Amino acid sequence: MPQFSEVAARIDALRQAMRRAGAAACIVPSSDPHLSEYLPPRWKGREWLSGFTGSVGTLIVTQDFAGVWTDGRYWTQAETELAGTGIELMKIPSGASTLYVDWLAATMQPGQVAAVDGAVLGLSIARLLQGALDATGVVLRTDTDLLETVWRDRPGLPPEPVYEHAAPFATTSRADKLAALRTAMAAHGANRHLLSTLDDIAYLFNLRGADVNYNPVFVSHALIGPERATLFVADDKIPAAVQALLAADGVDVAPYAAAAAALGELPADTVLLLDPRRITHGTRAAIAADVKVVEAINPTTFAKSRKTEGEAAHVRATMEQDGAALCEFFAWLEGALARRHAQPLTEVNIDTHITAARARRPGFVSPSFGTIAGWRSNGAIMHYRATEAACATIDGDGLLLIDSGGQYTGGTTDITRVVPVGDITAEHRRDFTLVLKGMMALSATRFPRGTKAPLLDAIARAPIWAAGVDFGHGTGHGVGFFLNVHEGPHAITPSLLPEAHTAMEPGMITSIEPGIYRPGKWGIRIENLVLNRADGTTEFGEFLRFETLTLCPIDTRAIDRALLRDDELQWLNDYHATVRERLAPHVSAEALAWLHARTKPL
Repeated sequence: MPQFSEVAARIDALRQAMRRAGAAACIVPSSDPHLSEYLPPRWKGREWLSGFTGSVGTLIVTQDFAGVWTDGRYWTQAETELAGTGIELMKIPSGASTLYVDWLAATMQPGQVAAVDGAVLGLSIARLLQGALDATGVVLRTDTDLLETVWRDRPGLPPEPVYEHAAPFATTSRADKLAALRTAMAAHGANRHLLSTLDDIAYLFNLRGADVNYNPVFVSHALIGPERATLFVADDKIPAAVQALLAADGVDVAPYAAAAAALGELPADTVLLLDPRRITHGTRAAIAADVKVVEAINPTTFAKSRKTEGEAAHVRATMEQDGAALCEFFAWLEGALARRHAQPLTEVNIDTHITAARARRPGFVSPSFGTIAGWRSNGAIMHYRATEAACATIDGDGLLLIDSGGQYTGGTTDITRVVPVGDITAEHRRDFTLVLKGMMALSATRFPRGTKAPLLDAIARAPIWAAGVDFGHGTGHGVGFFLNVHEGPHAITPSLLPEAHTAMEPGMITSIEPGIYRPGKWGIRIENLVLNRADGTTEFGEFLRFETLTLCPIDTRAIDRALLRDDELQWLNDYHATVRERLAPHVSAEALAWLHARTKPL
C-alpha cells in the first residue's frame, strides 16, 4: 500500500492531467476491459491512486475533492486505508451501488466535463451515467485514459501462458460447446457473438490461465462466427501445440489489440449478439455502426453455471481432497493454539498453513481468493485481510473466523468456519447458533425449479431476523468449475433483482453463508457450497433441493444446544456423519483423530 504522501502526489498529478484535458472530474472505477472482479495489475488504477485495496469501489477526483464510494463490506477497511490521504470514504448503502452517479449529477455544473476511461466502464453503467449527466448538461468524455499519463511505471499485459483444461476434467469438448453456443446464437437471430468476460471465454474454449489473482483465466476477447471463432490474446501466450488444437476446432488466434479493429470491420450483414452487462462502453463503441446488434445475456453464462453430472462428480471428489486438507489444517491449528503462549500465533500464520495444507493435495492450483482469518473484532470486517505489517496475534479468549478456498483442476472451493478459542461467552454461542440455524434452514429447503435465486435469501435470514439481528451481505453466490469463485447469473442476495436469468436450475453451485457481525467485538459466518439437484415432480411442477458439497466439521463447541430444534440437531448430526465417512479414507494420524473428535454427534 502506498504511503500517504505518495497518494497525495498521485492525486495531484491526476489533477494536473485533468486540467490539461479540460476535465472537471475524473472517474476511476474498479474495473478492466473485461469487467473482472479481481483485476490484473495493469488495471488496478483506483488502488494505485487511492491506496484503498478493496475489490469494489469507485474513485472520483475533482480539483477540490476526492472520494471513494464503496459498500458496507469495505467501510472499516476503507476508513483505515484512506485515513490521512485526504480522500473521503463515501458510504454506499446496500443496493445503491451507483450512488456516485447521483453525486456527480448533483455536484457538477452544466458544461463541465467528467472524464472516464470508456475501455473499463461497463456499458450498462455508462448508459446510466450518460443519461444522468445529459439531464444536467454535464459532458461525459470516455475517449481518454488519464491514468496512462500519470502512472509512469504502469504494468503491461500479464505474460503468463494459457493452457488447456483437458479431459477428464473438461467433460464437454470445445467443439460441442461451440456448437451449442451457435445454436443459442441462431435462436437470437445472430450470426456472430462477442465475448469479453474472461470466465465465459475460459469455459467456452476449455482453456485456463493465470492472468488474474485467484481466478484461472486469461486476458482476452472472443468473436464467434458461423463457422470459425477468433480468440484475441496477447502474443506468445498460447503455446504452438495448443494453437494447433484450437485451429482443428475452428478457432483462430489474433493479437489482443486487434479486437477493436475486428469489431469495426464486421461485414454489413452481421447480426451481433452481445451482453450489455458484460462488455464495456469502449468495446461497444468499437463495433461498426451498420452492424445490427442483439442484446441478451451471454449463452455461456447460463451454460457454465449448470454443471454437468461429470463436472459435479469431479467437484465431489475435489471436496473430499479439500476437506482432508482442512482436517490436517485444523488439527495443526488446535495444536498451535495449545502452544500459543510459548509460540505466538498470528492471523498470517493461519493463511500460510491453510494454503500449505491445500497445496499438498492432488490437483491444487491456487487459493480461490485471499484467505480471511479474522481474530475477535477483525472477524467483523467482512473482507478483512491480514498482512505481515498489520495482523492480530491470537491471544486470550474469543472467536476466530476463517474464510478460505482453493482452485483445483476438478473444481473450486469456498468455505467459512469459526473456531472458539479459550472460554467463549453465552453471547458468542447465541450468535453462532443463530447463524448455524440460518445456514441449515436454507440448506434443507425444497423449492420449485425456476425459483428466482434472490427470493431464497430470506429463508437463511429468518432465524437471525427473529432475534432482531441482520447481516450486510448476500447469503450466497454462484461458484464456477475451476473458474471464478463468484459466478453468475444467479445469487442468493437481496441486492440482485429477481429477473428471469436468476432462476435456479439443476447443476448450479451456490454458497450458503449467513453471518452476524458485531463491530469491535466479533464476526461469525458459516459457509458451505451446495449443488441444485432434481427432487421430484408434483402436480405443481418440478422441485429442486440442495446437495451439500462442502465436507468439513462445524465446531459444535460454539453451539447453544438449547436453541436447536430436534430436526436441526438431526441435520447437523447427519452432516457430520457424512463428513466423517467421506473424509476418513483421506486422512490419518492427528488429522483423523481431529475428524472423529469434531464429528461426534450431539
